[in-house]
Amino acid sequence: MPPKDPFIGQDILGGQFRIIEKIGTGGMGSVYRAEQPAMERTVAIKILHPKLAGRSDLVTRFRREARAMSQLTHPNTVRVFMYGELTESRSLYIVMEILDGRNLNRAVKREGPLPVPQAVAILIQVAGALQEAHDKGIVHRDLKPENIFLARQGEVNDYPKVLDFGLAKVSDSSMRPGSVQLTQEGMVFGTPEFMSPEQAQGKILDARSDIYSLAVILYEALTKKLPFDARTPMEYIQKHVAEAPILLNQRVEGMCFPPGLEAVLQRGMAKNKDQRYQSSIEFAAALREFAGDRIGALDAIFQISPSPNSMAPGPSSVDGRAVARPAPRAGPLTALGKPPSTALLVAVAASCLVAGIAIAMAAMHFMGK
Repeated sequence: MPPKDPFIGQDILGGQFRIIEKIGTGGMGSVYRAEQPAMERTVAIKILHPKLAGRSDLVTRFRREARAMSQLTHPNTVRVFMYGELTESRSLYIVMEILDGRNLNRAVKREGPLPVPQAVAILIQVAGALQEAHDKGIVHRDLKPENIFLARQGEVNDYPKVLDFGLAKVSDSSMRPGSVQLTQEGMVFGTPEFMSPEQAQGKILDARSDIYSLAVILYEALTKKLPFDARTPMEYIQKHVAEAPILLNQRVEGMCFPPGLEAVLQRGMAKNKDQRYQSSIEFAAALREFAGDRIGALDAIFQISPSPNSMAPGPSSVDGRAVARPAPRAGPLTALGKPPSTALLVAVAASCLVAGIAIAMAAMHFMGK
């Protein structure tokens, strides 16, 4: 019988919160349901494992990213109320809104492929949330359906909330079978099914990496399949780098999609980040015509304009995070359909060998927990 969690049933922060139960856990921390009597509300509290309190690198990262998330105010981003350090255990914590619903992975798994207007409307709202984050210098780096929560809000059952902007990862029972979340303490590799080619090669990431992941998520929401046939994390990584995605209209027999949607997804998943959409809101605008009768409720999202500080080529570093300078809009997509050159394949093979070693070590570390 596992030992009782020391936080469950405890009052913390001078009695402001009483922890009721654990609702998620991962290598770096756990998430709890808690009551806040003074505000008459229930919240979620993420707590860094006490054993990691002595790791200055993790503590610095946790605090930095908690501050970043607390600055995000977009309605489609999970709200953070407060963060800090527990006096008794010296564990770091984040208090945030608690959500009622299911994540996108679970929704597609149980309900099947989503209708085009529904899937597009969800992803447009997620793109709006990402635009705010990108404008503030935050790249998610681990976008996947498990991190898009479809909350019940009034009469709406699929109001998306984006979770875990680079924070300690929290797994739950809805993680896809066989999926490996490649996370080491202090370093995040990402999730192979959804990572961009540049992430797969260990390069510095900017906002366009998130756009690639967002396009893969939409592809899966529409088909219940990923854009590549692969059986292992390493195969996914190789195909993200070197193989063209299976065409949307060829992915599932008997399914067909509106003209033009294929081209939008192909651009979103371009291998060369200079040929993708250069901002999340640009990607959202390209999807707008496919939202059907849901578009009226989404008009406010398109009032967002990418700021001059939106993340694009030319990396630099601020507070230890990779940020970047604006880039010009991408030109014609003349290279999208071309096969990779021999030089590229050689480079890919070398990159994948290095990535494979890192991933194997990370996976062994993860499985050992």
